[in-house]
Amino acid sequence: MRLTTRTNLAVRILMMCAVNEARTVRTVDIARSCNASLNHLLHVVSALQMQGFLETIRGRGGGLRLAVPGHLISIGAVFRLFEAGVPVAECFDPETNTCPLAGACRLKTYIAAATEAFYRELDQVCLDDLVLGNCGLEALLRLRPQPSEACAAAIGS
Repeated sequence: MRLTTRTNLAVRILMMCAVNEARTVRTVDIARSCNASLNHLLHVVSALQMQGFLETIRGRGGGLRLAVPGHLISIGAVFRLFEAGVPVAECFDPETNTCPLAGACRLKTYIAAATEAFYRELDQVCLDDLVLGNCGLEALLRLRPQPSEACAAAIGS
């Protein structure tokens, strides 16, 4: 399974906001930190905002922040949001399927089960699982220079 760029960007955006939870994060800062196209980023931000994952603030000092705490953001839900319309294989899209085996092939059933298992596994992961105590990620995404208390303690040890 290969994830779309939009899914990848969505998780990067959410991680950036989670690492900088006490601040409003600007999209240009996310684009710079995550090596992402601002144009693509804005489309993903819009979808995340519409689904209630992000809050957008307009005007001077505006930007993004998490709309709900990180422990309530399921990574499986985020993946489903951006991957739902992308068929895993040709035979999953009846309009574009040209596989002559589709009517008799059993592989589709197993691929569907494996895909659901993939999402079920990601349903058990929340945004906090990805960022809390992840000092390497924090060093890459934190907008202010000082590390969090947890990472500062780890550095001081």
